[in-house]
Amino acid sequence: MNVGWQEILLILLIALLLFGAKRIPELARGMGKGIKEFRKGLSEIDKPLEAEKDEKKEEKSPKGE
Repeated sequence: MNVGWQEILLILLIALLLFGAKRIPELARGMGKGIKEFRKGLSEIDKPLEAEKDEKKEEKSPKGE
């Protein structure tokens, strides 16, 4: 997806027209919090998977070495 500076400027201009200058910082904060929660959720999902991978590696490797 190639997005140039002109497209970004156009999107920001449309957002400014739709929401107004006062609402844009609020929306950006909300999006930031949403992304943070999404990443937190992904890391919580990955933790059990990583632990399971580590257990399988330990079972496969010889314990005498």
